[in-house]
Amino acid sequence: MIAMRYLTLVWPGLPWLWLRGSVAGLVLAVAFAVSLDVALTTTFIWPDLVELPVTLAIWSAVAVVWLASTASALATFPPALARPPAAEVDPLFARARDAYLARDWIRAETRLRELLVISPTDGEAQLLLGTLLRRVGRLPEAREAFRKLSASDAGSRWQDAIELELARLDGVSPAAAADDAVAGWVAGDGTDAPPRAAA
Repeated sequence: MIAMRYLTLVWPGLPWLWLRGSVAGLVLAVAFAVSLDVALTTTFIWPDLVELPVTLAIWSAVAVVWLASTASALATFPPALARPPAAEVDPLFARARDAYLARDWIRAETRLRELLVISPTDGEAQLLLGTLLRRVGRLPEAREAFRKLSASDAGSRWQDAIELELARLDGVSPAAAADDAVAGWVAGDGTDAPPRAAA
């Protein structure tokens, strides 16, 4: 896997584009592609279009851009996202889940946000946070949480649950969601149980 990360150094801008989704990386990658296309076109397709010194200057510019961007990328190569050990994350999720089931929304949200600082790619924690936000009537935040999860790699295994939650959001007004949260807390029903199995 580490070797695959370093293969992104072959194309200028790709380390930042592929590993971090950087717009600057996209601009650099596209600019390099255009300059390389111009160099290839003036060399092999229409060699009579420009004089030989101009073609050499274009190739020199391509080489300088490639060397400079590769050296820059090596110096500031984006580190891999650290994955915290399960021994650190699982107890925190268990406390968040227990607070959620006890309808202690503030403590559950606090624990989930702590967990997502430690492990931002934890799909189950993101799903539970979105569900919690929906339950307490914070619908725009819940919708954003579900859309963010749906767009991430961590959300691929939760697509059915995300679609269900978004459908619930489309059919619920903020006042009804707040009433639902209060009614669920008073009745103590077990709806919307979090996804991760009990520890």
